[in-house]
Amino acid sequence: MRSGIWVPEYDTPELWHKEISRRSFFKYGVGSFLGLVAMQHFGTTGNAQLENVIPSAKRCIVMFMSGGPSQLDTFDPKDQSEKNSGPFLPIPTSVNGIQISEHLPNVAEQAHHLSIIRSMVSREGNHERARYLLHTGYAPGGAVRHPTIGSLTSYYLDDDESKLPSCVNINSPTYSAGFLGAAHDPFMVNNPMKPVDDISYPAQMDTRRFRERLKMLKNLEKDFISNRSGLGTETHEAIYKKADELINSPKIKAFELDEEPEEVKKAYGMNRFGQGCLMARRLIESGVKFVEITLDGWDTHENNFERTKELLDVVDPAYAMLLKDLSDRDLLDETIVLWLGEFGRTPKINQNDGRDHHPNGWSAVIAGGGIRGGQVIGSTNEDGSKVVSAPVGVPDLFASLCFALGIDYQEENISRSGRPIRVVNDGNIIEELFV
Repeated sequence: MRSGIWVPEYDTPELWHKEISRRSFFKYGVGSFLGLVAMQHFGTTGNAQLENVIPSAKRCIVMFMSGGPSQLDTFDPKDQSEKNSGPFLPIPTSVNGIQISEHLPNVAEQAHHLSIIRSMVSREGNHERARYLLHTGYAPGGAVRHPTIGSLTSYYLDDDESKLPSCVNINSPTYSAGFLGAAHDPFMVNNPMKPVDDISYPAQMDTRRFRERLKMLKNLEKDFISNRSGLGTETHEAIYKKADELINSPKIKAFELDEEPEEVKKAYGMNRFGQGCLMARRLIESGVKFVEITLDGWDTHENNFERTKELLDVVDPAYAMLLKDLSDRDLLDETIVLWLGEFGRTPKINQNDGRDHHPNGWSAVIAGGGIRGGQVIGSTNEDGSKVVSAPVGVPDLFASLCFALGIDYQEENISRSGRPIRVVNDGNIIEELFV
């Protein structure tokens, strides 16, 4: 039975990762062996049905709906006759028996790729706490800075030969890599519709001059670094090296959307979210392991229905086109695409025609990366106020993402005081996603 909700156990200082980890397996190209290890490991944790499942995802895209979208107005619509349902109607999808909001008609055509979880639950109804939880799998507490799922993906799946950052965030800054070090912090793209910052030399600078300055900096730092070896020093050097490689890599064109046909750009939507999804596809094609695209504005305490419709008009073409594009390019089977916010919205419509925070029953949607599509997992009651079947906690979702990516979610990080912190705390794999 799934644990559902995480309870904090450790409030420890800065953490350090074990010397030996699964990252070494990926680094030296033995992914096939990892599949066998994963089967053996997960088969001993009460997930017998997963024994024959070999993780197939190699990368991940997250569409984060900041503010918390209403599940009733997106992926868990209720009959209009039901209490508090609102004016949006459900429509059929490409999968018989599955309905979603009428304002997601293009996504409805891609429902055969989707696994819709309608039974997400958590204890976090505060935006900042919930965002931290939905990015790291841990509730915030103490001095610990947990890595995001993007930084974890970068750490375990990073290709040392790639000249692009392994983790990229588009439209909004996010949390750091925490104890994994700054080398796995996300690279930030503030606006995909404008030239990307920090991927070219300053004016009157070229490769030769830049590298000469790096040599001079290294000489200046030599004595300091020799007496202070460790993760911080290694990270400092790695960041400068990575920046130089990025600026001089031909793969940097993955950030340049002008290379795309105009009709493709329009199909995604001529807005920051739509173009962010297009950039995500280009980055994934070029070797980036994790991309998050943020769409803000979902905190709809007032005027929920008009604002939600406007947001869905942005989401629908971009989300559907991303799935179709990845599928057409034979990338979807190896790419997880996750849609979610930090929580849902109350079924009850308040006096301002809005919906308030609701962490006790909301929706997340997963596609690709070996996930079984065309299904609904869990359910809420008639008015959507609570989960009535198959509750899924955030740690369960994170454990499932890690499993799909071939990451051992039970691997431990050790604090300076010697206490273990797992990649995912107290979560269990959602079997229905894979079998």
